[in-house]
Amino acid sequence: MIHVTEEQSVPAKHGLLENVLQQFNHAADQIKLNPNIRKILEVPNTEILINFPVKMDNGDVEVFTGYRVQHNNALGPYKGGLRYHPTVDINAARALAMWMTWKTSLAGIPYGGAKGGIKLDPSKYSISELERITRRFTYALGENIGPEHDIPAPDVNTNPQTMAWIADTYMSTKSTPERSKNMHVVTGKPVGSGGLEGRDRSTGFGVYLMIRCWTEKMGETLQGKKFIVQGFGNVGYWASYFLMREGALMVGVQDAYGSIANAEGIDVEKLFAYTQINKGSIKDYAQASSIENEDFFELDCDYFIPAALGNQITKDNAPHIKARLIAEGANGPTDKEGERILLDRNVTIIPDILCNSGGVIGSYFEWLQNRNGEMWHLEEILERIEKKMRANFDKVNDYASEKNVDLRTAAFCIAIERIEQAYILRGIFP
Repeated sequence: MIHVTEEQSVPAKHGLLENVLQQFNHAADQIKLNPNIRKILEVPNTEILINFPVKMDNGDVEVFTGYRVQHNNALGPYKGGLRYHPTVDINAARALAMWMTWKTSLAGIPYGGAKGGIKLDPSKYSISELERITRRFTYALGENIGPEHDIPAPDVNTNPQTMAWIADTYMSTKSTPERSKNMHVVTGKPVGSGGLEGRDRSTGFGVYLMIRCWTEKMGETLQGKKFIVQGFGNVGYWASYFLMREGALMVGVQDAYGSIANAEGIDVEKLFAYTQINKGSIKDYAQASSIENEDFFELDCDYFIPAALGNQITKDNAPHIKARLIAEGANGPTDKEGERILLDRNVTIIPDILCNSGGVIGSYFEWLQNRNGEMWHLEEILERIEKKMRANFDKVNDYASEKNVDLRTAAFCIAIERIEQAYILRGIFP
């Protein structure tokens, strides 16, 4: 029998799209963006919605809905993650694809922006079911993705294994001589399957670097600084790992299951090991106290790393945040009202399109490695990411100081100006 998945009835939240459009329009006004180019950048180039059937382990068939939004490719092939989550919908994909356009432009890499995913809760499906869902979606996307056209990567609830399934499925549709030339159709693959050493930690490493750069600008060090993390997945863990290694203390963590705190510090690696045997959850961790979710935002700290989903910092909790610095590990974690409150309180926000860009920079290096048939080593990769991200931080920070704007406005202005210049030089076809 065929029936629609339960997750498809979950009401969608469209706040992310309004958020990114407000950010775009604010920056576009700031730089007096060419009105014709503004029209182009306000909407995606291509939107793909696919309903596809998959046979479950029990023999039933479920119909899933998948999306891929390709926002802009003026600077290069579309690039962006695929997420598996009940909140995935067309508006979320539009917003995230637009953010990817600004992120890749700001990073100075030859990519455009795309995003997508499947509307589902992966915890409700077996590994074999997730493999069939992934492969069927990849097949349905067909030529809408490709190593020189649109290159997906991991995102929320997807991982290197997911990317390996996509790459294998895509390459299987090609003739034998062409298969090896298509490995870079996705990035974030396992190292043993064409992946890049260090790609797993590149986003979190970049978040750590941005915090370190800002701290150094303040004439301080990370030693003894306190930080809290929302989301203890890949990004939250690796950012915390590198910060702890520099002497910072993690004093609070929040995930989908609850919040914990310890003013004396929570050992990052011990907590991570605990989550591995506790179904990914921080709940009931013995070396920290459970606290109410709303109390998490009020914890005394220097840095706050939102590394979960979008629109987590709002007008309701922004007045209570004690951190001096917000380092956005997630995409769109701060809504406009929350941001206004934080800026009025002189809290610095390192915007997502800068702060979490280590992931797409790492993806670019993986893409190059596959394309050129090379093998790069971990130390070399982290050095390259650090060099690029430090240069980008300085560029954004200098622009913000020169124009007397916040870091997000500066980052958006730089990113949009680069794309505007590309259109001015190339013209509009025909």
